[in-house]
Parts: sequence; structure tokens; C-alpha cells
Amino acid sequence: MNHSILNKEVQDFIHSNLKSDITKLILKGSSFEGVTIQEIAEQIEAKNKCEKKLPTWFSIKNIYYPNKLHIEQTSSEITAKYKANLVSGNSLIDITGGFGVDVYYFSQKVKNVTHCEINNELSEIVSHNFDQFNIKNIETYIGDGLQYLEKSTSKFDWIYTDPSRRNDAKGKVFLLEDCLPNIPKNLNLLVEKSNNILIKVSPILDIKSAINELKFVKEIHIVAIENEVKELLFILEKNYEQHIDIKTINFNKKETQKFNFQLNEAISSTFSEPKKYLFEPNAAILKAGAFQQVSTQLKIDKLHQHSHLYTSEEIVEFPGRSFEIMHTISYNKKELTKLIPSKKANITTRNFPETVSEIRKKINFKDGGNQYLFFTTDINNKHIVLICNKVYL
Repeated sequence: MNHSILNKEVQDFIHSNLKSDITKLILKGSSFEGVTIQEIAEQIEAKNKCEKKLPTWFSIKNIYYPNKLHIEQTSSEITAKYKANLVSGNSLIDITGGFGVDVYYFSQKVKNVTHCEINNELSEIVSHNFDQFNIKNIETYIGDGLQYLEKSTSKFDWIYTDPSRRNDAKGKVFLLEDCLPNIPKNLNLLVEKSNNILIKVSPILDIKSAINELKFVKEIHIVAIENEVKELLFILEKNYEQHIDIKTINFNKKETQKFNFQLNEAISSTFSEPKKYLFEPNAAILKAGAFQQVSTQLKIDKLHQHSHLYTSEEIVEFPGRSFEIMHTISYNKKELTKLIPSKKANITTRNFPETVSEIRKKINFKDGGNQYLFFTTDINNKHIVLICNKVYL
């Protein structure tokens, strides 16, 4: 950590050049003693990544930014706030601290928080930034979080970890044992030190495999922002052996969509041909595999076992996108052109043999406009096209 970067004139330069061309900036070189232009460029790039992802950090003066990779890997403020609402009590330890965004929000819900980070420079940066926030209830520790737990005589109300995938695991099925730290291998230590464990993992993790690797799974939270799954959260409670609750949430600009269910519920979907309305589940529900639960809870029908589109005669409050079906036709270019003379539409495929790009090439439709075309398979195994208008509740 180069403290000269915190000098007022350097900070002013960084702030005034946030929108500058980095390449041109580097070619000009640095005019500040003890600070290279590469270091300045790194601060600018990392700070720019925080403008939308970490607006609180972006708005505070004298924040020191690590390499932009650390910013890319850290939680967003939206997901960090969500996690903070899952914990409470007097003590929490984050054994894989990182840039400290999660810990910052945990400290607003828990009396005493410990941030463990094995990277010396990153831990120093985090400690400096917490000082800028005037936070008094976070202790930073430089070192391995698991070793800290082993040596500690304390028992914590919560243990939090965000294991990172090992580079040598590329190309393999993504399992928790492919991560550092190896949570399944060290689970006995974790439950010895706390009754409650919160694990954040990448959205590409296979949920069923993770359940099989772990013990005491009580809840799984699937967190999406603007219909993109950002995090999977596993809550473990020592000796818990009852049903697992799945909680999905999708943060949109205008609304927050929630859908919850119990894993392995003995339920089944109902099916029908397209009715008046069409419903497309959000990404969190698709990741959860809640296909039968959506049909049962909301009392709407699926179009086909593998289509994952739903229909009803009545509009319902749906965790995803809602449409009014204007026409249901067979896959026919002449019919489509007749019904949509502008030859412009938003195209989605669900359980259909052709890709969106193949369809566009074949029917020569441009992207955009107010019409939505769903190419799918119905209950009779026929390939159909649903011409829809979006419904805003």
C-alpha cells in the first residue's frame, strides 16, 4: 500500500480523471513523486468499477482501492446488505475477508466483527478504509482465517466465508472441495467454533452437489440482480437435519421479486395450452429449479414439462416477466411477417430446437420493439410461436 497515493493532490488528480482515457493517461506519465502512473491508473480503474457496484465507497474521500480484480470479486452493496439481514448477535468472523464489503454491512447488524485476510496489503487497505468510515467494531487480522479459528478460544455467533475457486479446478465440475478454503474438509472446525455458518459461493456452483458435500444445511438463498444470479448463499445450523428452505430473490430497479419453497416437496405441475397470459420465471427461480413449485403455488399451468413457461387466464403477481398473448401460431415465416409487418421483435426460445440467432437469420427480424416472440414447445409437443405484449403490474 503506497500511502503517497492518499496525498490530496494525487486524490484530486484521480477524481478529475475518472472519465479520462487510461491509455493516453499512462503515456503522459506521472508528475507525482513516489507515485507511478500505473498506480494512479489502477486506482482510477478500480474506483470506476465501484461507482455502481459500491456507491458508498465511491462517494467517500480517501478510499484506497486494491487491484480491480478484488473489486470484481467482491460482493456488491446490494448483495452485502441482503446477507447482513441474515445474521445477528454479538460476534461474527469473516475468515475470507477480501475487500471488506460484506464485513462493513455485517458490522451494522452484529456487535463485534472480525475480518481475516491472508493478503497483507489488502488487509492494510481494508483497515485504512474502515478508518475513513469511522467504524469501531471491526477487528482486522492479517493471516489465514482457518488458522485464526483453530487458535481462538472464542465461539462466534456466526462464521462467514466466501471461498474462491482454485485455478486448477478449471474444466471440472464446480464443487465446494475445489475451493479455497475447502469448506467440506474443515466443516467440523467451523461447527466447533459456531452454531451458524453462512457460505457465499459462485452462481455456477451445482446446488445439489453442494448439499451432498455439506451437513446441516438449513437455507439456500439465490440472489439475482436485474435477472442475473450473483450469489448462492448456504446457511448451516449445527445439528440441523430438517427440510431445506430455498429462498429466491431478484432485485430489479422497480421491484424486488421473491419466491420461496421447500426442497424436495412432493408436488407436480399442471399443464395446458396457451391461455390469455404468459409468464417467464426470473433467473433465480431457474437456478433454483423451482419449476413445479411455481405452478403449484401460483396456480398457473406449464406449457410443457421442459419449456419452463407458464400460462393463465388471469394475471398474477409473478416473480419474472409477464406478457399478454396476442396470437399463438405455428412456426411460419409468412404468418409472422403478416402479423408483425415491422419485422422487429424481441425473441426468446424455451425448449425449442433452434437458437435465437438461427431464428433471426431465417425470418429476417431485427431485435427490439414492443413485441415479444416466444418460440417454444406446447403440451402436444408442437413447436409454436407466442406473439406477446409485455404486461407491467
